[in-house]
Amino acid sequence: MRRAVSPGSYDPVTNGHLDIVTRAAEVFDELVILVGINKSKKTLFTVDERMDMIREVTAHLPNVRVDSWHGLTVDYCRANDVKVIIKGLRAISDFDYELQQAQMNHQLSEVETLFMPTNPLHSFLSSSLVKEVATYQGDVAHLLPELVHERLLARLAERA
Repeated sequence: MRRAVSPGSYDPVTNGHLDIVTRAAEVFDELVILVGINKSKKTLFTVDERMDMIREVTAHLPNVRVDSWHGLTVDYCRANDVKVIIKGLRAISDFDYELQQAQMNHQLSEVETLFMPTNPLHSFLSSSLVKEVATYQGDVAHLLPELVHERLLARLAERA
Protein backbone atom coordinates (compact mmCIF):
# COMPACT_ATOMS: atom_id res chain seq x y z
CA MET A 1 0.00 0.00 0.00
CA ARG A 2 1.37 3.40 -0.96
CA ARG A 3 0.88 5.69 2.04
CA ALA A 4 1.84 9.31 2.56
CA VAL A 5 1.38 12.06 5.13
CA SER A 6 0.66 15.70 4.50
CA PRO A 7 1.74 17.51 7.67
CA GLY A 8 0.80 21.02 8.73
CA SER A 9 -0.91 23.15 11.32
CA TYR A 10 -4.05 23.64 9.19
CA ASP A 11 -5.17 26.59 11.32
CA PRO A 12 -7.50 26.71 9.43
CA VAL A 13 -7.50 24.44 6.38
CA THR A 14 -7.60 26.52 3.18
CA ASN A 15 -8.47 25.85 -0.45
CA GLY A 16 -4.72 25.72 -1.09
CA HIS A 17 -4.36 22.88 1.40
CA LEU A 18 -7.30 21.08 -0.19
CA ASP A 19 -5.76 21.42 -3.64
CA ILE A 20 -2.62 19.60 -2.50
CA VAL A 21 -4.60 17.01 -0.52
CA THR A 22 -6.95 16.24 -3.40
CA ARG A 23 -4.10 15.83 -5.87
CA ALA A 24 -2.02 13.71 -3.48
CA ALA A 25 -5.03 11.50 -2.72
CA GLU A 26 -5.13 10.59 -6.42
CA VAL A 27 -1.54 9.31 -6.27
CA PHE A 28 -1.51 7.38 -2.98
CA ASP A 29 -3.63 4.54 -1.68
CA GLU A 30 -3.88 6.31 1.67
CA LEU A 31 -3.15 9.92 2.56
CA VAL A 32 -2.96 11.00 6.18
CA ILE A 33 -3.48 14.67 6.87
CA LEU A 34 -1.27 15.10 9.90
CA VAL A 35 -2.21 18.00 12.15
CA GLY A 36 0.83 19.05 14.10
CA ILE A 37 0.56 19.70 17.82
CA ASN A 38 2.89 22.49 18.86
CA LYS A 39 2.10 23.72 22.36
CA SER A 40 4.35 26.76 21.92
CA LYS A 41 2.41 27.91 18.86
CA LYS A 42 -0.73 29.97 19.46
CA THR A 43 -3.54 28.71 17.25
CA LEU A 44 -7.02 30.02 16.60
CA PHE A 45 -8.58 26.54 16.60
CA THR A 46 -7.86 23.57 18.85
CA VAL A 47 -6.33 20.43 17.39
CA ASP A 48 -9.68 18.65 17.63
CA GLU A 49 -11.48 21.52 15.88
CA ARG A 50 -8.92 21.55 13.07
CA MET A 51 -9.16 17.80 12.68
CA ASP A 52 -12.98 17.92 12.59
CA MET A 53 -12.99 20.64 9.92
CA ILE A 54 -10.51 18.68 7.80
CA ARG A 55 -12.57 15.51 8.14
CA GLU A 56 -15.69 17.35 7.02
CA VAL A 57 -14.10 18.99 3.97
CA THR A 58 -12.36 15.78 2.87
CA ALA A 59 -15.29 13.43 3.50
CA HIS A 60 -15.63 12.94 -0.27
CA LEU A 61 -12.08 11.50 -0.44
CA PRO A 62 -12.38 7.90 0.80
CA ASN A 63 -8.64 7.29 1.07
CA VAL A 64 -7.93 10.34 3.23
CA ARG A 65 -7.81 10.18 6.99
CA VAL A 66 -6.87 12.72 9.62
CA ASP A 67 -4.53 12.25 12.55
CA SER A 68 -2.49 14.43 14.91
CA TRP A 69 1.04 14.19 16.23
CA HIS A 70 3.30 15.94 18.69
CA GLY A 71 6.92 15.69 17.63
CA LEU A 72 8.83 14.99 14.46
CA THR A 73 6.84 13.99 11.40
CA VAL A 74 9.43 11.33 10.61
CA ASP A 75 8.76 9.71 13.99
CA TYR A 76 5.07 9.53 13.05
CA CYS A 77 6.08 8.01 9.73
CA ARG A 78 8.24 5.37 11.41
CA ALA A 79 5.53 4.52 13.93
CA ASN A 80 2.90 4.18 11.21
CA ASP A 81 4.91 2.63 8.37
CA VAL A 82 4.64 5.69 6.11
CA LYS A 83 7.42 6.19 3.56
CA VAL A 84 6.47 9.54 2.00
CA ILE A 85 5.84 13.09 3.19
CA ILE A 86 3.93 15.39 0.83
CA LYS A 87 4.72 19.10 0.96
CA GLY A 88 3.06 21.82 -1.09
CA LEU A 89 5.31 24.57 -2.43
CA ARG A 90 3.80 28.00 -2.98
CA ALA A 91 6.89 29.84 -4.14
CA ILE A 92 10.61 29.51 -4.70
CA SER A 93 11.12 30.97 -1.24
CA ASP A 94 9.40 27.90 0.27
CA PHE A 95 11.81 25.58 -1.49
CA ASP A 96 15.00 26.43 0.41
CA TYR A 97 13.50 25.69 3.82
CA GLU A 98 11.52 22.67 2.65
CA LEU A 99 14.56 21.17 0.90
CA GLN A 100 16.64 21.40 4.06
CA GLN A 101 13.84 19.82 6.07
CA ALA A 102 13.41 17.05 3.48
CA GLN A 103 17.12 16.26 3.53
CA MET A 104 17.16 16.18 7.33
CA ASN A 105 14.10 13.92 7.37
CA HIS A 106 15.74 11.53 4.92
CA GLN A 107 18.93 11.50 6.97
CA LEU A 108 16.97 10.71 10.13
CA SER A 109 14.64 8.08 8.73
CA GLU A 110 15.00 7.51 4.98
CA VAL A 111 11.47 8.86 4.56
CA GLU A 112 11.14 10.56 1.18
CA THR A 113 9.61 14.00 0.71
CA LEU A 114 7.70 14.77 -2.47
CA PHE A 115 7.05 18.39 -3.37
CA MET A 116 3.86 19.40 -5.14
CA PRO A 117 3.64 22.87 -6.64
CA THR A 118 0.56 24.72 -5.50
CA ASN A 119 -2.00 25.66 -8.10
CA PRO A 120 -1.16 29.26 -9.12
CA LEU A 121 -4.64 30.31 -7.98
CA HIS A 122 -3.54 29.52 -4.41
CA SER A 123 0.15 30.42 -4.54
CA PHE A 124 -0.24 33.46 -2.26
CA LEU A 125 -2.45 31.70 0.25
CA SER A 126 -1.55 30.88 3.85
CA SER A 127 -3.65 30.24 6.93
CA SER A 128 -1.90 33.12 8.71
CA LEU A 129 -2.73 35.58 5.95
CA VAL A 130 -6.35 34.41 5.81
CA LYS A 131 -6.73 34.88 9.58
CA GLU A 132 -5.17 38.33 9.46
CA VAL A 133 -7.37 39.56 6.61
CA ALA A 134 -10.51 38.09 8.21
CA THR A 135 -9.65 39.76 11.54
CA TYR A 136 -9.99 43.12 9.78
CA GLN A 137 -13.25 42.10 8.07
CA GLY A 138 -11.63 41.38 4.70
CA ASP A 139 -13.49 38.96 2.46
CA VAL A 140 -11.78 35.56 2.55
CA ALA A 141 -14.82 33.45 1.67
CA HIS A 142 -13.36 32.42 -1.70
CA LEU A 143 -10.14 31.18 -0.02
CA LEU A 144 -11.73 28.64 2.34
CA PRO A 145 -14.28 25.84 2.21
CA GLU A 146 -17.65 27.29 3.19
CA LEU A 147 -17.91 25.53 6.56
CA VAL A 148 -14.37 26.60 7.49
CA HIS A 149 -15.19 30.19 6.55
CA GLU A 150 -18.29 30.11 8.77
CA ARG A 151 -16.31 28.73 11.71
CA LEU A 152 -13.53 31.26 11.21
CA LEU A 153 -15.98 34.16 11.29
CA ALA A 154 -17.70 32.71 14.36
CA ARG A 155 -14.40 32.26 16.20
CA LEU A 156 -13.27 35.80 15.37
CA ALA A 157 -16.63 37.15 16.56
CA GLU A 158 -16.18 35.29 19.88
CA ARG A 159 -12.83 36.97 20.39
CA ALA A 160 -13.98 40.47 19.43
